[in-house]
Amino acid sequence: MNPVALITGASRGIGRGIAIELAKIGYDLVINYVGNAEAAAQTRADCVAAGKPRIRVEVCQADVGVAADRQRLIDFTRQTFGRLDLLVNNAGVTSRGRKDVLEATEENFDWLIAINLKGPFFLSQLAANWMIEQRKSNPACCRPKIVTVTSISAYTVSTNRADYCMAKAALSMMVKIFAARLGEHGINVYEVCPGVIASYMTAPVKAKYDKLIAEGLTPIRRWGEPEDVGRAVVAIAQDLLPFSTGQVINVDGGFHIRTL
Repeated sequence: MNPVALITGASRGIGRGIAIELAKIGYDLVINYVGNAEAAAQTRADCVAAGKPRIRVEVCQADVGVAADRQRLIDFTRQTFGRLDLLVNNAGVTSRGRKDVLEATEENFDWLIAINLKGPFFLSQLAANWMIEQRKSNPACCRPKIVTVTSISAYTVSTNRADYCMAKAALSMMVKIFAARLGEHGINVYEVCPGVIASYMTAPVKAKYDKLIAEGLTPIRRWGEPEDVGRAVVAIAQDLLPFSTGQVINVDGGFHIRTL
């Protein structure tokens, strides 16, 4: 029986890259999306093509910012596969209008926080309780894991994306909280922290980052790709870090290094 991963926001970008890399190592997958059914179907097809030896890939529409949708996503995974080995909290949105912190609106703040922070927190709670249940019924069956995708924005200020930066910073602490709570149950929790990754989300600022990267923004002078993040998740999924939990895995070309 293949292990099972649930990946939120997996129809495009980083989530898609993670899904394809997990397919390559034989994971069955739940591809979550919120609005782009066509993109989700394409990701599913690409995962099936990449999967080995044979994997099963299903698609489930759900908005992680909505409680009923989070429950439905977990119920779908349970009914479809009967197990969950890996939750990847990847779904996220950027700030609406990228408004200056002095002009940001409460409506936009609440919308972003619901998706980027509240959603992953309560989805992790649902998944963790199910994983504990799995471990109690059959401790040898699996070593479940939870991965949350954050961002260098967790510690890098953008004054026109205050809500986004604050949510990512809070997710970083969320990882540590769940790691501390779930360690006794044999469930490891990780933060994967991407830097500048080529995706639909960064496409509008491509020229800006092309210049910054060429000028030495990162020691590794190239854009990150979704598969770079996917390969970091694969290392976790393959249980290559069994004595690590609450760990931050930077996939940022070395952006986090401070130099003089």
